[in-house]
Amino acid sequence: MSTAPTPSGVPACGCCHATHTTRLVVLTGGPGAGKTAVLEVIRKNFCEHVAVLPEAASILFGGGFPRRNGLPARKAAQRAIARVQIELERLHLEEGTAAVVLCDRGVLDALAYWPGDDADLWRDLGTTRESELRRYAAVIHLRVPGDGEGYGHSNPLRTESAVQAAAIDHRIAAAWKGHPRLTEIATTRDFLEKLRRSVEAIRDEVPECCRNHSVPELISKS
Repeated sequence: MSTAPTPSGVPACGCCHATHTTRLVVLTGGPGAGKTAVLEVIRKNFCEHVAVLPEAASILFGGGFPRRNGLPARKAAQRAIARVQIELERLHLEEGTAAVVLCDRGVLDALAYWPGDDADLWRDLGTTRESELRRYAAVIHLRVPGDGEGYGHSNPLRTESAVQAAAIDHRIAAAWKGHPRLTEIATTRDFLEKLRRSVEAIRDEVPECCRNHSVPELISKS
């Protein structure tokens, strides 16, 4: 089905449903896993009923939030990131126009960076790990490549080495362990194959009425 773009440039859906039940889907992974490339394909090619959230950490650090190594600063940063994430998600849930809200990381990713006991984070946020797991309909985890497998250093906000990125990725895996709809996308020699698998996994979470696009065609456009 051919669809014209909306005024914002997002492809129009063309489905017959004006409203959908909004679901939160997380795309996560350690530094250099390929989230940015995947999200760009989704943002440019999926329909208006798939909302892509910005990364809360990029909003904060890109806007000048202090990025220091001391314990108070690291805890403050993770609390702030989690709260921004929660409000971004809440905004889209309350608007109710999207079928899928694709989150660039989720609240549980804070566990991978939190410098203290996990219970302290949940106490500070006034929630629990179990409650946060239930918020998300699905989680797609892009695994991080090693230094010899294509790990990139081009993001100016990325400060981690390949070894540090791998350690963070393992902590992210532990944070999301137990989610009933957790999909892991392994690193491949050809990144386009990883990209294809990732887009396919996201497409599987989109309602049938909004799947008027072909994954191979999307990858060829990227």
